[in-house]
Amino acid sequence: MTTDPIPSRNGAGGNDRDDCPSIAAVTGLAREVEALRKGMKHTASAGDLKRLADTVAELGDTIGATAGGGAEATPPASWLAWQDSATQAGVLVGDLAAWMAGIYLRYADAAEGLPECWLWHPEVVEELLWLMQAWLAAYESDFASVRLAGDWHDRLRPGVVRRIKESYAKACSLENHTGSRTKAAPQVPVVDAVEAMAAWWADHRDEVAPEPTEDQMLAAAQAWRRTRSGGNE
Repeated sequence: MTTDPIPSRNGAGGNDRDDCPSIAAVTGLAREVEALRKGMKHTASAGDLKRLADTVAELGDTIGATAGGGAEATPPASWLAWQDSATQAGVLVGDLAAWMAGIYLRYADAAEGLPECWLWHPEVVEELLWLMQAWLAAYESDFASVRLAGDWHDRLRPGVVRRIKESYAKACSLENHTGSRTKAAPQVPVVDAVEAMAAWWADHRDEVAPEPTEDQMLAAAQAWRRTRSGGNE
């Protein structure tokens, strides 16, 4: 695992100049603006003016994305969909822990809301991982910009802090992951009904849907009881 306080710009969330969006869209919009300007001359209607304003706004958004949002061209690493080796997973989480120590936990609300058992909650790791990659894009990538940094502070970071504190691991602790309190990964309910329901929706959706089978009803009841008992049944 890395010992660096913050992952390098070539780590998770980094990007190459080759990922910068094509300027073709910007050029096309600029030409459209010029055509609208010439076509309206001195007799522009309210509709013409609105169309011009909308096109200019779209041009501005496209230029902004080209200048500052190109980092999104590289898909972020996902903990929930991880398919690489355990060694690489360890490196990734090691980078995340270092970034959390150097950046994330410097914010009081983040430190107060992070449960000690955060590593036992895959959804928490997932949230922190993409937030780290968004920070790297805003500060360390070739496309770093004040706009991306502002969005990270104003929207992205507070959202992750809130979800971790209020939804994912509220009042959880390491003790909840020991002995009989441990829980298996959640299962998709009545997955054996997929084929029948897909066939009904594709070819017979105007007819009455297939009824749940007795086995499916029994499985649903057992799942409900497990939920009510905290997963210990």
